[in-house]
Amino acid sequence: MEYDLPEDLRLLRQTVRDFANKEIAPIAREIDEEERVPFEMLRKAADLGLLGVPFPEEYGGSEAGITGYCVLLEEVNRKCASTGTIIGAHTQLCSMSIHLAGTPDQKERYLRPLIEGRMWGAWALTEPNAGSDAAHIRTTAVRDGDSWVLNGGKMWITNGSFADVIVVFANTDPSLGPRGITAFIVEKGFPGFKVGKVEPKMGLRASHTASIFFEDCRVPAANVLGEVGRGYALALQTLDIGRCGLGAACLGAAKEAYELSLKYAVERQQFGRPIADFQAIQFKLADMAVKIYTMEQIVYDCAKKVDRGETARLESSIVKLYCTDALAWILDEAIQIHGGMGFSRELPLERMYRDARVFRIYEGTNEIQRYVIASELLKTVGHKVRLY
Repeated sequence: MEYDLPEDLRLLRQTVRDFANKEIAPIAREIDEEERVPFEMLRKAADLGLLGVPFPEEYGGSEAGITGYCVLLEEVNRKCASTGTIIGAHTQLCSMSIHLAGTPDQKERYLRPLIEGRMWGAWALTEPNAGSDAAHIRTTAVRDGDSWVLNGGKMWITNGSFADVIVVFANTDPSLGPRGITAFIVEKGFPGFKVGKVEPKMGLRASHTASIFFEDCRVPAANVLGEVGRGYALALQTLDIGRCGLGAACLGAAKEAYELSLKYAVERQQFGRPIADFQAIQFKLADMAVKIYTMEQIVYDCAKKVDRGETARLESSIVKLYCTDALAWILDEAIQIHGGMGFSRELPLERMYRDARVFRIYEGTNEIQRYVIASELLKTVGHKVRLY
């Protein structure tokens, strides 16, 4: 099973697959155990052009769109979800926000070096009291001459400990609710910017997640990203696209778990024959294949819609909800098929199982995805649902 894509994207898939097999797979277990960001490998990914897959050629990108980005994340996440998460936060969240809303000058100063890997990016929306309720963030930004002064803190920021550039969402007018949120491009060297601790996590251990703080952090007015008061709309647009990529990441991990299970079922002997002969195992493999086929169709259907310039809020939430739930089930069944070996750290399934748990939480919990889906459906009959 492999989605039928144009020749250029098939070539991209083979390029990324070769890179993942050669550069990512051999170190995946090691960087997880050491909780180490693999900068040398990421530098090679940048040199290969993998950080610019969805972006225009004029800024050094490959112009392969979100469909190409989904191909990238699918293949990377077959071998290491930590690596996929680092690239996702850098490319899909930080760089994409600048691509969507940045001025030509901002794109030259930030998007180009992000694509080339000369800068690393992060994206900061979540706060201690504003996770799913992101419309009510408390980090503030106050205009002072030709600067904005930021105060507050963010948490669970992927790449936050080492990013050179962070897209930060702050409240510029609390009285306006979501319409009072503005996006800023913050450099790590700006006065008043500080990095907190790196969180110890169940999974994605090679992807560093940190708290960041702003104490009278002065940001030039030229670094407002998009229009003042339009930050929340930008965050939603970026997340809609990102959820499609997250679905592709789940698809890649699901395919890897399925292929490992299929091979093991044929090789593993019990009661004098391969366990693949037993209906219980056959049904598990069949159900895996059904879910993977469905994941693939909805991921690439959503990606094509985004690349056509169409709104895909409903589709991206369906992709995020279905694919993260499906991956959790597939990994659980893969471990069951492998028995005790599936529970061992000698195989990648144990790491994949830990890594995948957060997929149902970040980029909008699955509970929030059900709310978004229901809200979009109810709009069709003229009923508007509000949380705030």
